[in-house]
Amino acid sequence: MIRVLLADDQLLVRAGFRALLDAQPDIEVVGEAADGEEAVRLVRALCPDVVLMDIRMPALDGLAATRAITGDQALGAVRVVMLTTFELDEYVFEAIRSGASGFLVKDTEPEELLRAVRAVVDGDALLSPGVTRRLIAEFAARSKQPASTAALERLTDREREVMALVGMGLSNEEIARRLVVSPLTAKTHVSRSMIKLGARDRAQLVVLAYESGLVRPGWLG
Repeated sequence: MIRVLLADDQLLVRAGFRALLDAQPDIEVVGEAADGEEAVRLVRALCPDVVLMDIRMPALDGLAATRAITGDQALGAVRVVMLTTFELDEYVFEAIRSGASGFLVKDTEPEELLRAVRAVVDGDALLSPGVTRRLIAEFAARSKQPASTAALERLTDREREVMALVGMGLSNEEIARRLVVSPLTAKTHVSRSMIKLGARDRAQLVVLAYESGLVRPGWLG
């Protein structure tokens, strides 16, 4: 059973999500929060698998609440999916850097919401290749000089190659075709890279790829 916490200051939004999620045989809504402070408190008390977190909330916004959750080692298994009104919400980029596993627009199709909840529990980042490319473009617009590349020395040449392709927005299937390997092999390289670099998920791997200079804006095509 996938345990979900809803954090949104709009009661109707929470009610709609709860009705959809609770109707699934493998998903259970274990709590609701109307602001960020309540969300953090309930996450610590209930330790859900997934938090659907609105970015804009009173008392403590979704970004600060996400940082509090992802920065708590005791909550390392909790995955946060940010809810936004617009796909290119100005805070989406910062949300990923804060440790969110992805984001959804609030008017997303029901099937997409369910797929998203199940995907992040399986360890996948909720970022389509197209969204990843836009995320990197936003990163490029805000970026300063690349950070130290010392962390990349932990990776093999092939893992660095795969990480760069992840950073360019390619899916495992696209990486597999590019490198002429199986999708499982591509996924294994991605997973090992995340472990070595301490990335929570694919979303953070994208950020690290850009911060280290492994991926540059001109590569977006």
